[in-house]
Amino acid sequence: RPQVSFALELEFSCSVLLDRAEVTLEASSDSTEATPEDNVVRLSAPIRYEPDLFLSSDANLHRYEVHPLGTFPHGHGPEFKTTVKVQNFGCYPVRNLTLRMALPALGYHRATFLSVTRVLADNVS
Repeated sequence: RPQVSFALELEFSCSVLLDRAEVTLEASSDSTEATPEDNVVRLSAPIRYEPDLFLSSDANLHRYEVHPLGTFPHGHGPEFKTTVKVQNFGCYPVRNLTLRMALPALGYHRATFLSVTRVLADNVS
């Protein structure tokens, strides 16, 4: 019994979002078929779109030395600024996205060495 194998690779447009892909395959021959319905197959599969999110960050300090207890200079140290950017390269808008950041703030004997002074958030489309 002869068999044929092949792969289909489909590329979808972001302008029209579909929930299913349907493919009909039909084989024909020069001879008369006893059961021609065996030569047709219809395939249907759900389409799932994945979010294509890209997370990047940039900071003005890439290294800061924390001194042992008692040798730390009094007052504030240098200002540390970090920018975190979430970009959506996917086909559809992502809603209710939450970004959580854990920043180390306490050292030995719960001594504070980092405090958040300002958070700015922009929702850029």
